[in-house]
Amino acid sequence: MALFNFAGVDQSGGEHNGTLEADTLRHARSLLKSRGIVAIQVNEVKSQHKQTRYLGLFKKKLSASDRVLFLRQLASLLNAGIALDEALGTLARETEKPYVGQIILAMRSSIVAGSTLGNAFRDQSAHFPETLVALVSAGEQTGQLGYVMEKVADYAESRDQLNQKVLMALAYPAIVSFVAVGIVAFLMTHVVPQVVSVFIHNHQSLPLLTRIMIYVSDGLVNWGWLILLGIVLLVVVMRQLLRQPALRLIWDQYLLDIPLVGRLVRGYNTERFASTLAILVNSGVPILAALIGAADTLNNTALKNIITDAASRVREGSGLSRALAVYKQFPPILLQLIQSGESTGRLSEMLSRAAQTESRDLERRLLLMTTLLEPLLILFMGLVVATIVLAVMMPIMEINQMIH
Repeated sequence: MALFNFAGVDQSGGEHNGTLEADTLRHARSLLKSRGIVAIQVNEVKSQHKQTRYLGLFKKKLSASDRVLFLRQLASLLNAGIALDEALGTLARETEKPYVGQIILAMRSSIVAGSTLGNAFRDQSAHFPETLVALVSAGEQTGQLGYVMEKVADYAESRDQLNQKVLMALAYPAIVSFVAVGIVAFLMTHVVPQVVSVFIHNHQSLPLLTRIMIYVSDGLVNWGWLILLGIVLLVVVMRQLLRQPALRLIWDQYLLDIPLVGRLVRGYNTERFASTLAILVNSGVPILAALIGAADTLNNTALKNIITDAASRVREGSGLSRALAVYKQFPPILLQLIQSGESTGRLSEMLSRAAQTESRDLERRLLLMTTLLEPLLILFMGLVVATIVLAVMMPIMEINQMIH
């Protein structure tokens, strides 16, 4: 979407000036018309920073840290009693990043034109997930916008922190594996052929391990590019296939059935579900709408379908804990805390406690996994390198024995 400056008047003759985002100039005029504004002038914003909004084919999006900072600053200004449009204008002027300022100005323009803050967030759906939009809308309806914005900032920050912990836990094994593959590929394509060629030219009978190593080396030298191309094509095809709902559901269910990976996937999604549902319920969102909103934050479609089916059971009169227990996919601690919250009327508090418990358990499992993977990867890399060295040394050892 592009950014447009506009000037116009409403039916009472009042003047309106501001900024909004739209796909085209015609779309911008249509949005103004829907707000009851007759456009006098609409121009696309063209600045030296416009190119920074795109990197290749990818549009620059609001980073997690920028999003959390914006939400927290907006909450502070609202709690201080500053009007919403003035607060947004202040944040737009103070930001050091032009594209962030453009996003905030577009939201302020919607507010000035009579839109709600929830709709202003929804217009920026590329930068704010639907769950945040639902939370902001709930805060407006309950009249506790400043309080809810604080909770929204806490939610966004905790969610981003969890994502960073997961990525950091997986980064080390990935880097070690990449380096190991690179070293082995270098040995097999450069070192082994040069050393073994000496024995081949001497017509020496080579051990079985050395012959196997030569075949593998020749394959990598002659067909390495084709193997690499095949891997890339396989990844692309897999990504395309997983966009199909039926295949994605099968894959996500398979992930849940893998012993170690399934626990991690289940724990990660459980934490997101519990924390999102807690803040939605605490913000006054009806339980059915809160369940659907929480389900949308899950990245596992199998668990997402379970939440959707559970919402249907709740609609029919079943308790939430009983509806979730039918599928036997969520941790017992979550079900027990939900049951306790339903019986005591403290569902939001129990959900928050469950989210904290799952977050700590997930961190513990990730730490254990990385602690175990580190020596295993080093051991595996050592065995591969030792095998290559042995395959090279065995012919030399045979020659030495023949001489003696």
